[in-house]
Parts: sequence; structure tokens; C-alpha cells
Amino acid sequence: MEGERTEGDELIVDYVDCLMSLDTNARAGPSDGLILGAPVVEGAIGGGTEPDAMRDFASAEDPKEPVLGMTFESDEAAKAFYNEYARRLGFPFRVGRSRRSKGTEEVVVMKRFVCSREGVYKKKQTSPDEATRKRERMSMREGCNAMMEVVRESDHWVVSKLEKAHNHDLGTCSTNVGCLRARGLLGGSDKVTMVGPDEMAFLRQNVLGEGGDAQGLIDYLKKTQASDPAFSHAIQVDKNGCVVNVFWADARAKVAYRHFGDAVTFDTSYKKNKYMMPFVTFSGVNHHLQPVIFGCALLMEETEFSFVWLFETWLSAMGGKAPCSLVTDQNRAMKAAIGKVFPNSCHRFCKWNILSRTRQKLTHVYTEHPTLRDELESCVLESETIATFETKWTSIIDKYDLRKNSWLQAIYNIRQKWVPLYLMDTFFGEIAPTWKLETMNDFYKKYFNAKTTLEVFLNQFNLSMASQYEDEAKADMDTYLNKATTKTASLIEKQAASTYTKAVFSKFQEEFTESLGFIIQKTGDGCISKYSITKDEDPSETFYVTYNASNKMAKCSCKYFEFSGVLCRHILGVYIIVDPRTLPPDYFLRRWTRKARDDDALLEENNNYHDEDPSQSITSRYNVLCVDAIRCAEKGAGSEAVYKAAKDILQKAYQEIIAYERNPGRGSQRDAININEDVTIDDAMNDQSMPDSGRKVTNLLGQFLDSSWSPV
Repeated sequence: MEGERTEGDELIVDYVDCLMSLDTNARAGPSDGLILGAPVVEGAIGGGTEPDAMRDFASAEDPKEPVLGMTFESDEAAKAFYNEYARRLGFPFRVGRSRRSKGTEEVVVMKRFVCSREGVYKKKQTSPDEATRKRERMSMREGCNAMMEVVRESDHWVVSKLEKAHNHDLGTCSTNVGCLRARGLLGGSDKVTMVGPDEMAFLRQNVLGEGGDAQGLIDYLKKTQASDPAFSHAIQVDKNGCVVNVFWADARAKVAYRHFGDAVTFDTSYKKNKYMMPFVTFSGVNHHLQPVIFGCALLMEETEFSFVWLFETWLSAMGGKAPCSLVTDQNRAMKAAIGKVFPNSCHRFCKWNILSRTRQKLTHVYTEHPTLRDELESCVLESETIATFETKWTSIIDKYDLRKNSWLQAIYNIRQKWVPLYLMDTFFGEIAPTWKLETMNDFYKKYFNAKTTLEVFLNQFNLSMASQYEDEAKADMDTYLNKATTKTASLIEKQAASTYTKAVFSKFQEEFTESLGFIIQKTGDGCISKYSITKDEDPSETFYVTYNASNKMAKCSCKYFEFSGVLCRHILGVYIIVDPRTLPPDYFLRRWTRKARDDDALLEENNNYHDEDPSQSITSRYNVLCVDAIRCAEKGAGSEAVYKAAKDILQKAYQEIIAYERNPGRGSQRDAININEDVTIDDAMNDQSMPDSGRKVTNLLGQFLDSSWSPV
């Protein structure tokens, strides 16, 4: 009987890519020790240890197959190997049997990994009363004998039994998988069932509602489509009509992506618990440093094929514009899919997931050395240069005698894939190293348990999204109505205070204040000046800034601006010396400013976003008009008075469109409203039936909505 698995054992599936950076087919030799301080090749992700560290991030074409006598360092390494083998062939598997040794310790000495279609389903005999209470559940079991058994021999594991033949078709997703678009392709009577592997029993029984059918989900998608014409969704099914994955994104998600989609996180927090809803999100951060959602999906299958489908579907819904950077959990199939769909996006593993897993892997070491955790996390999060990081890491490893720790060796070998210092030349939108956005795992902890149905889950998620939109609206109002407090009389600080949102200005202010404490020495003259920047208490860390007097632009060796979009303390220190008045406008990224969502920005984006001529495509025309309609909705929802004015304008415009459609030759002769003219909210507020008080409120809001207006 298989032993009980802990949450940490379940998590190892998703982090096996790190663990398998150790050679799973041979014991480590004398030269395989922890490589510390290895040089990093500039301009490339990876260093001298990259081939060893990443060898098992294999592509789907990797021909590696199990053979009798194959050895592994651990049973988890064997499981991870079989997991990748099963993914490549396209069949789910499970641990079918395990055996423990006799004696007091009872350690596991055998594990058998079997195809999930192994065995034969036997229907239990039930009484008539029980039969009325329980619904019939589908089974995957078809008597398949495919399996791989490993046994412990001394300090390694060996494949002792192997059967590679299956009695069923392989590939959960065949090449003729269909993508059912939203409008009318799934009728009200359509019933689509979902069947997953045995490990997904909870999902198979509960995710799609009573009876395991997807009708509730389809109804939800249709209902949302009816209320939001710009809503997009797609359903991936296999050749048997079984739902594999579902994706959707509403109008707000699309607009948010246009403004803040340069840095994206693909959140798969559900994998931390096997009973979580398989719900994933594409997310980012807005100009108030708040989380924002770019799309959602139910991901019932984690093959490379499914990830490619999901990424391509999401990218199409977002207009085809790929993000600059993408942060994800570690997953071999996902990594391969990202390489295909986002070849020009910088892909990074989530540092928080790796640090969290490190806490679990080193629990016994942390107990023995209480200060180790803080030292390791400080090394990753607070080091300001690569040299400092590697020096600290070496010191910690030596201090606690951890050179032979396989986990630390694995994550160090792939440090260029997850430690931010190695990726500072790419924009990730992370302003503070210790700053962490709320993830779906936080959402699960608040609202989810094993009995939560999909309908309840989606409703709760929608309420959470509504709360996010409200938080953003409140932050917008606070930014416009309340001045940010400056700490100095500097014109640079005042410029930043009037340009950034309050949240981003707070981060800028920290950098500006810190810039006053550096020792700045000029080391080179000419059109491009050079400066060295050090701090009294730590002269060992020196940063170098170059300043171009012709265009007044500067660059720093720390690359904080390239990574976060906010100027670093080192460049600010130089600017105070060379030009203490104002900063070049190029240093204020629009996505961090008060005008991040302004009409002019959206119009410019909309005009440049579609390479295709709108006159040549219904889809392109539809997308362009949807953006214009969303602009009206966002402005018109500010208050009840503005809403009434916007509603009246839109109704008149709609009547004119209908009239023009019926009589195109009528041209622009209208007696209601000329939709080619710029009509402001204030222009629509001249209705004498409106009380004076209401007119005053809407006039004030008209000023508020004008990007040129600012509070006195």
C-alpha cells in the first residue's frame, strides 16, 4: 500500500526541474560538487554551469525512454523522469503501488508507476437509497499494463520491471483538437464532459458541476458574453468531445493589458494543493502597484500541447502583442511552450516559489540553524550586485557546511533563471526586491475549500475582481485630489510628485532620499562623463554611471531603471550634481504615471496597435470600436451624473449609426449629434431639467476627467 504523501511530496512534481538538474542516471563524481562563483556570460541567460543545471529541462522531442537497469538518485527523481516520459507520450500516470522495508524504520524500498488506465473499474454494490443519493461517475481504467517499477539498492534506485505497451490510444489531446469560439458554437443543449487522470478525481467530480458536465461553465461564459461584447473565450476539447482547457478574458482585462501588459506573471498557485481548482491567471501590476488580471483559464491538463494552445489563445485575445517579460513556476512542458509562443519574451522562474520550496526542503537544516533562512533570503533579495550575491552565497554554504546539499546545488546552478540580479537588463516592473503581489494562492486561502463548486468559485472571483477595480478607482481619486508630500525643496522631487501616482512616487522618493547619502566621484570627462558611486558604510560596492551631456541621459551599472522603470539612487545622485532642475521625460514611463490610463494614451495605443487596415477586416473593426466603447464606459461610470450624460450621448450616437446604416447617402446631416465632433461630458450637461447642484457636480467631474486638470 502506498504511503501517505505530504504536501511537500506533492509539490516536488512541479519543482522536479530543479532537482533533476542533478544527473538522474549517475551518481555525482568528484567534479560534480557545488560550483560557486562561476562566471556568467554577459548578454546571455546562463553561465558556465548552465548545461548541467538545465540538462533536464528537456524539449518534447527528447528521445529519452525508460529501460531496465536504469538508475536514479532517488524515487522522486524516478517519478519525475516517468512524469516527463508520460507527458511526451501523452498519458496520465499515478503511483500504483509502493512497498516499505520491514523493521522499525519502514523506509520505502519499491515504487511502481502505472498508467492511470491501469486496472479494471468495479462498480460497488449499493442499496436503492444510496443509489438515489450518489451519481454515476466515469472511470478511466481499461486494464492497461504499462508501468515502470523501481527498487532501492544501497544509495540509488534501479528500474526492476518495465512495460511500455499501452492498450489504448496515447495523447489526451490529438491533432484534431477543436477550439470552440464563443458565439453560438456551443448551443444551450450541448453537454460536454471532462475526464481527467485519477489524480484529478476531485476535479473530475466537482469542477464542472453536478454530474461532471460543463453546462454550468458554458452558461457562465454565455452570460458574460451577453453582458460584455468584447468578452473572449475559447474551449479546447479532445477528439471525444471532452473538455481539456478553457480560457476567457473580459474587456477590462484586454484594456488593462494594453496599458500594463509589458510584464506578466502566469500564476499556477493551484498546484500547491491537489484539491485546488485548476484555475490559472495571467496577471500584472498597474500604475498604483496593485494586481491586475489579463485573463483566466481552467487548466485540466499540463502538457506542452495544452500550454501552447493556452498561450496562443491568450496572446490572440490580447491583440498579438507579446509581453516583454514573463514570470512562471517551474514546469518543463510550460517552459517548452513559452519558447515556442513567446520566443522574444524574457522568461524567469518565480523567486518566491523557489524560496518557498527551499524552506520546505531545508526544514531540518533551518531547525538546526535558525539564522540560515534569513541569511539565504537576504542573499537573494538584498544583494545589489552579482559579485555580492555570489560572495554571500559562498559564505553561507561554507558557514553551514552545505556544499553537498543537492537542492542548494540545483537552484544555484540555475540561478540565472530565477535570481533577479542576472536579469536586470529586462523590464519586470518590480520596484522593490522584497515586494510581492497578492497571488491566487492568497485568494484560495481566503475563499476556497474542497467543497467549493465552480459556480461559487467563479462568483467569488468576480467579486474579488470588482473589489480590485474599486481599489484602483479609489487610488485614482486619491492621486488626483491629494498632493503627494515631498521631503525636500528639489525641483526633481516635485516633478516626480506631480507625474507619478502616489504609490510609485513613494518608491521614487525612497531612491531620491537614498541618493543624498552617496559619495560621487567623477572619473571621466568629455561629452560622456563617467562617475563612480559608493557609500560610506560599504565602500566595497561601487556603481558606475555614464552621463551623456548632449541628450542628458544616463545609464547605471545596477540597471535598476531597465528592470523596474524607476530611476535608481545612483543616477539621481549624478543628476543632482549635473542638472538639478528636472529629469528628461523619457525617464517617466507612462505605465507608472497618473496618465497611464488617459484617453490620449489609449487613443495613441489604439491607433498604433492594429497593423491591419480596419477597413479590410470585420474583426479588426470590431476590436477598434470595442476599445472606443470601453473608453466611454470607463469615463461614464465615474458617478451617477456623469453616467446619465454618457448614456444620453451614446444613445444618440447609436441612433445616428442606425440611421446612417439605413441611408448611407445621408452623410453627416444630422439633427441630433455629430459623432465626428469632440463631445465632452460638460457639453452634454446643458440639459435645463437637471438641478443646478447636479450640473455643478458634473462640471467638476468634467474637469476631473480632463487630464490637464489637477487639484489646487
